[in-house]
Amino acid sequence: MSAGKAVIGQSGGPTAVINKSLVGFIKEATTRDFDEILGARHGLAGMLGEDFVDLSNLSESQLYGIAKTPAAALGSVRKKPTDNDIEQLISIFERQNIRSFYYIGGNDSAETAHLVAEGAKSIGYEMKAFHIPKTIDNDLLETDHCPGYGSAARFVAHAFQGDDADNRSLNGIKINVLMGRHAGWLTAASTLGKATEEDGPHLVYVPEKIFNIDTFIKEVKEVYESLGRCVVAVSEGVHNKDGEYFLQTYAGETGSGLAGKKDSHGNIQLSGSGALGDTLTNIISENIDGARVRADTFGYLQRSFLADISEVDAEEAERVGQYAVVVSEKEDTGSIILKRQFSDKYHCDVDLVGLEKVAKNTKAMPKEFLDENKPYVTNDFFEYAMPLTGGIEPKTQIFV
Repeated sequence: MSAGKAVIGQSGGPTAVINKSLVGFIKEATTRDFDEILGARHGLAGMLGEDFVDLSNLSESQLYGIAKTPAAALGSVRKKPTDNDIEQLISIFERQNIRSFYYIGGNDSAETAHLVAEGAKSIGYEMKAFHIPKTIDNDLLETDHCPGYGSAARFVAHAFQGDDADNRSLNGIKINVLMGRHAGWLTAASTLGKATEEDGPHLVYVPEKIFNIDTFIKEVKEVYESLGRCVVAVSEGVHNKDGEYFLQTYAGETGSGLAGKKDSHGNIQLSGSGALGDTLTNIISENIDGARVRADTFGYLQRSFLADISEVDAEEAERVGQYAVVVSEKEDTGSIILKRQFSDKYHCDVDLVGLEKVAKNTKAMPKEFLDENKPYVTNDFFEYAMPLTGGIEPKTQIFV
């Protein structure tokens, strides 16, 4: 089979290092015998519209600039392909002689790559399909962690360091809402900048544990009465024992109209507004007399913050993009993963697993990372996450 052309797209929420994966791919792909290396603008949508850019002859300075730029250089998309989309896409690939498909993204993107691979196989079109991992949520199965998470975790840790100092300066209750629909990896990262027990966040609420509003009020009140202040980290995906998101159940009970929209993959929109933070602020204000209560929703700020890129994260992101091309020399499909090597010095190798093992589903934080007796994380989480950030310096202490 002729090598034909290769096409790559970016999908889902951007990260600070997603373009490192793109550049790693381009650098390796230009050493191979592809007829042409195409980048699709806005992922699957660009492929279906044949909106391609030639990546074959970029200069070193251009590649350097792309690698240093956060967010998706090619443009991203949230689109689950229909059967008709797959049929149209394979038809375009046949006409253009595109034989290798690479998709940078999270679990929904892995699902898309799997659907494309299966669609081509069903009609006998010979092509390769690979998923290159990316997500600040850090919730992909099989891989030790996801490129993009280390930089986002670094930003979150630094943001909480500053926010905690602010909270000490003007005592009150501060609630910060972070991304994390099914898993609390990013919310847990809020603890990485702590130097003492009195540093915030004091309470951490993640989707891996049942969220009860009465317990939440009680725990916030206890910390506030003890310290005179309280900093709280909350995942957007906190839910009740039935798996129903708190914001949606609260909206149903109060008729507040807060229920979110759904995307093409069926995910309820949780990010993009301050509704959860505002709701929790109002509830705490009603239950703790005289307290100064405020909330912030980090939202998209976590994804592409240029000043907090982790060098470890950037290097690994480039390496998985490069490896996708290397492994495609001998394999037809798969998802690239990182495998932590347990030694005195942190290091991850790269490997490949089947697309079906990564597609669609998500990975929660393991029980050993979560404190059984309070809403907090364990030292095991610190040991896991800290190397990915490149290290977090303790903040300077203030007098109060």
